Amino acid sequence: MAKPARVLSIAGSDSGGGAGLQADIKTLSALNCYAMTAVTAITVQDTTDVYGVHPVPLDIIREQITRVLGDIGADAIKIGMLGSDDIVGTVAGALDAHKSIPLVLDTVMFAKGGATLLNDGGVEALKTKLLPHADLVTPNAPEAAILTGIRVETADDLVQAAQALVALGAKAALVKGGHLAGPMLTDALVTAFDVHFFEAWRIDTDSTHGTGCTLASACAAGIAQGMELFDAVARAHRYVQDGLRTAPGFGQGSGPLNHMQKLKF
Repeated sequence: MAKPARVLSIAGSDSGGGAGLQADIKTLSALNCYAMTAVTAITVQDTTDVYGVHPVPLDIIREQITRVLGDIGADAIKIGMLGSDDIVGTVAGALDAHKSIPLVLDTVMFAKGGATLLNDGGVEALKTKLLPHADLVTPNAPEAAILTGIRVETADDLVQAAQALVALGAKAALVKGGHLAGPMLTDALVTAFDVHFFEAWRIDTDSTHGTGCTLASACAAGIAQGMELFDAVARAHRYVQDGLRTAPGFGQGSGPLNHMQKLKF
């Protein structure tokens, strides 16, 4: 039997299970990848709020990455919540010897409820230490605006921000338009050569927690499996839409997607 593609997720833990490492593991497993993790922080949260963020010591973060990549290896790496400039620097240093592995960078800055998950120094560190090495960066519109200084309010703005991120060094940028107004959701995928749009009607649901983590992990799964970038993003987009459409409705706030849809949840 063929071995599954290997994906290392470097991110925070979500006690509610809808985002972070828990969403990554579920997504990667549903898409037939082998998931590995390096925990950057332990969060205390449910569907209504984030009640606490507890960073993991830097040497522990570094050793998790080093040990996993040195032993099992990876076909892709997905980075999510990092929290601070110190952690960004630690992760960048640990990955310095592994730049040949495709990297998907999800620029997590805020929780769904608005809690800040990356300090100001961390934003600048992302731009200089990780973004230039990303094969794909996946910010939402507010994150893209912070990274580029471009107001992102229209589909054209999505493209302009994505082009700016590519100019900063990323091989490709997927800027997500879920925060934009209107019944149609539009995401823009930009490389140095192409622009593609992914569109879907907005689904009327409160179960939107972890959409960014899920999309980035699904993209990483496709890249790890050798899919072309457009095809990997297209499959990831469909996976998230199906997850929203069939969400179980857990919790009293922003609930989780149905990550196990392909497993007949």
